[in-house]
Amino acid sequence: MFRKDIGIDLGTANVLVHVRGKGVVLNEPSVVAIEMNSRRVVAVGEDARRMLGRTPGNIVAIRPLREGVIADFEITEIMLKYFVEKTIGKGLFSQPRVAVCIPAGITQVEQKAVRQATEAAGARRVYLIEEPKAAAIGAGLDITQPSGSMVVDIGGGTTDIAVLSLGDVVTAASVRMAGDKFDDAVVRHIRRAHNLLIGERTAEDIKMRIVTVSPEGRHEELEIRGRDMLSGLPKTVVVNSAELQEALQETVFAIVGAARSVLERTPPELAADIFDKGVVLTGGGAMLHGMDKLLMDQLQVPVHIANDPMTCVARGTGEFLENIDKWGRPAERKKTAQRR
Repeated sequence: MFRKDIGIDLGTANVLVHVRGKGVVLNEPSVVAIEMNSRRVVAVGEDARRMLGRTPGNIVAIRPLREGVIADFEITEIMLKYFVEKTIGKGLFSQPRVAVCIPAGITQVEQKAVRQATEAAGARRVYLIEEPKAAAIGAGLDITQPSGSMVVDIGGGTTDIAVLSLGDVVTAASVRMAGDKFDDAVVRHIRRAHNLLIGERTAEDIKMRIVTVSPEGRHEELEIRGRDMLSGLPKTVVVNSAELQEALQETVFAIVGAARSVLERTPPELAADIFDKGVVLTGGGAMLHGMDKLLMDQLQVPVHIANDPMTCVARGTGEFLENIDKWGRPAERKKTAQRR
């Protein structure tokens, strides 16, 4: 019996860790602060996120994952090792089996980078699982049946969309349009419309408080502060939901288009199941105001937000590892049996 099994949602914005028997025990930003000259790690996770945009010149806050893949291998390894040790401790008997989620569309080279970084962080054995599959398991969908289930997982770097049946992915798409792109759209709009420079933390705060992507959504205003592009001095402006809804249209409709493409490529019998059961939204982007309503209007199918959508992928990776013989592919199950 493996007591140190953990599932990791290795996200662009956040890392979540699920420990067998305990549930999700860690949810921290995917950020590492380092001292540039010595490459010494100053802070990891939430402590490092607080430093974004606020560090002296010799300290840099780095996000080592971009658009769902590893952009800085060394820093990713440091971050993973820190989070693994924080959740299960150090020592000879702490080497866990680890299931790590990956975007549906990443290359073999990118998969290898994830596997190597996880092994270097102390994993005894690594299993890779597609994000939409992990999200479906974590959302409580019974994907083992010969019936279609559709998941749209909107993370920080990628949106992963898949139709699943008989325990595996039937059709899928992964687009690099997600939470980070929403933040970028907010920053660009405020710079263009108000001549105001803001940081990504401010953009995320605006997104959570007043942004909507549905025309019938909220109508709110928010006073924000930043640096005036003309004078270079601090400045305060008021932004509203309507102008930001328009600013996010391009990004949001890229996700809608990808979801429509997956539906169009789905076999008719499975598509009929989805029209009956609807689409399940997971990931942090599922909580963006009006996203479920917009997808429902555009796809003409019911859309439901999963319970606790932020932790669905992490919970799914944990359950996948606990029931590897049930969820693993036949080839993977055979390898697992041989190694045991």
